Amino acid sequence: MAGAAAEERRLATVVESWLGRPVLVIGDAMLDEWRFAESDRLCREAPAPVLTLRRRISAAGGAANTAVNVAALGGRAVLVAPVGADVAGDELHDCLDRAGVWDRTVAQPGRHTPVKRRMLAGNQILLREDSGDPDDALDTDGVQRLLTALECATEELRAAAGGETPTLVVCDYGLGALPAPVRAWLVAARDRYATIALDAHDLADWRGLAPTVVTPSFAEATRLLARAASRTDSHLHLDHPAADPTDGPSELSVGTAPGAAGSPAVSAPAGMPGAGAPGAGVPGAGVPGAGAPGAGAPRAGAPGAAPPPAGTPPAGTPPAGAPLGPPTGGTGEPTPGEDRVAMTGDGLSVTGTGVTVSALAGEGVDRAVLAEARLAELRAHTGADVVAVTLDTEGAVVGGADGASRRSHSTPVPASHAVGAGDAYLAAMTLALAAAAPLPTAAQLAQLAATITVSDTGTCVCRREDLLHALGARGDDAGHPVLVAPDELAAIVETQRGAGRAVVFTNGCFDVLHPGHVRYLEQARALGDLLVVAVNSDGSVRRLKGPDRPVNPVEDRVALLAALACVDHVVIFEEDSPAGLIEVVRPDVYVKGGDYPPEMVPEAPLVRRLGGQVRTLGYVPDRSTSAIIDRIRAHGHGTVPGGPERVDARGRPAVPGEAEQVDARRHAAVPVEPEQVDARGSRASTPGRPA
Repeated sequence: MAGAAAEERRLATVVESWLGRPVLVIGDAMLDEWRFAESDRLCREAPAPVLTLRRRISAAGGAANTAVNVAALGGRAVLVAPVGADVAGDELHDCLDRAGVWDRTVAQPGRHTPVKRRMLAGNQILLREDSGDPDDALDTDGVQRLLTALECATEELRAAAGGETPTLVVCDYGLGALPAPVRAWLVAARDRYATIALDAHDLADWRGLAPTVVTPSFAEATRLLARAASRTDSHLHLDHPAADPTDGPSELSVGTAPGAAGSPAVSAPAGMPGAGAPGAGVPGAGVPGAGAPGAGAPRAGAPGAAPPPAGTPPAGTPPAGAPLGPPTGGTGEPTPGEDRVAMTGDGLSVTGTGVTVSALAGEGVDRAVLAEARLAELRAHTGADVVAVTLDTEGAVVGGADGASRRSHSTPVPASHAVGAGDAYLAAMTLALAAAAPLPTAAQLAQLAATITVSDTGTCVCRREDLLHALGARGDDAGHPVLVAPDELAAIVETQRGAGRAVVFTNGCFDVLHPGHVRYLEQARALGDLLVVAVNSDGSVRRLKGPDRPVNPVEDRVALLAALACVDHVVIFEEDSPAGLIEVVRPDVYVKGGDYPPEMVPEAPLVRRLGGQVRTLGYVPDRSTSAIIDRIRAHGHGTVPGGPERVDARGRPAVPGEAEQVDARRHAAVPVEPEQVDARGSRASTPGRPA
């Protein structure tokens, strides 16, 4: 147990070390839309279920979700991508803003934002509707504006990080965001980025980039090797028909691979990250990676295991140089079925929907063994230092320059739980390598990040606090209580700032905590690394709000705030103004809620004099403590005929089937109709209504 605790502390140290690391994400951004419905009958027109819409969720997808995961894990994320000037684009901007991603997307009039709309009943995905035409190429002006945004974002990120060389993540899912001129610019500018991660459906398009890490699926890796060997005699054959080019990395196949042969999955021992946790059909879901103490029998790359000689293939595999045949079909991206690849009984072939690989292999060969045998070739063809081949239900195989392979395993979960888990894997792997973590550590953290995102339906986002919690760490404030006195706060802030962390400060009464408060505090926390919330004492609230306030005493108010994961420290102040605490904390960012500009905040001159910046975050309309209290009093006085009735956040009778929207972290739902707040704090108009 002592060894496990030490390992967890070591991993937590890596997570803390990547705080604020600058990361530029470029590629195909899309919007994920989830529509949850109920069905209890069939329609008369056909044997089809009748669906009643209950709620709607929007989240960032594709490259945008990778950027959201980078920000949620503690990095400083900037997204450059073409986005349509449409409603879906507005929603995507809002998702990025809520997650704290620097939105440097480029509007492309006449081009639609790619959207994946999923309809669910009983948490079962019934259908998916995709919109956005991948053949709608960027025009010359659009390409030039994208290159300008890329150049500016690179320099902006470098300046914000104090001259530190940024990291680059390229997400190429075949939706047209990365035409040849953009790819050429990135290859030519390779030396401007310290670490480069590449996730691409067609890796052959990126020769010359020399990425630090690539993360192909098994089908993508097989197709690359088949093309590379197209000039030689074929022992392996790839038959890949044209397929839907709009699937992104979030479409990770889950479920049991039929007839799989080979080694059984290895479970994590008790007390280790991921032990007993539900896994995903994604890399690393379920157990720590190779190198984790107590992770079963020693294997390549694990402590205590003698690594095989460099270049030695796993037993029972075809020769490492066995060529792959040319593709006989189209070159579109793999369908989800291609990753459900099963071993036949004779151990000589691997088959699946849309892809057939026949190998001169011995008994017991499976996809992981095939991937391990080809890691050196994949590194040679991609020019990457690290190759991570993802195997959905079978985990991942990771190889580096040392020639050793590292295997992770996974436990299946429903498909609706694993959407976007690959983005979390990519973000954590990138941040760990950028922080100079050893490859076994990076693989371990990447798989753990994927694992802890798959507990519910929706697009997966891994938060830094959740990752640290899985490692047994509290976070930046380990060893410090959440509720602190003003004199304690000064020492805590000094320590955190000395470690290079940005301090965010806000204050208020927080009398009746409601979803508007929660969303506000989450947005504030995303602006820095440590959130300090100052709460007015009971006497201060009475002076500001009147003799009938507060409704809840300060002890109850601070207890609720301290229970929120986004709040690091809570402090009580007696004065009517937080000016004294502001001078003590000297916040990097001071946040207030409201629809007025920062210049109208009374504390703004003081904050700026101390070197900080002021931000105002728009309130959720009509979600206020006063409105809640008025509704409670109205019910108590019997003014609502027929007794209490269900009301929505605006005090109106709840309408069954009203669409809702939640943020990328899957928190409290915010009604979309009749209006919503866009990424810039303005109310976005609903179709058919004036703004």
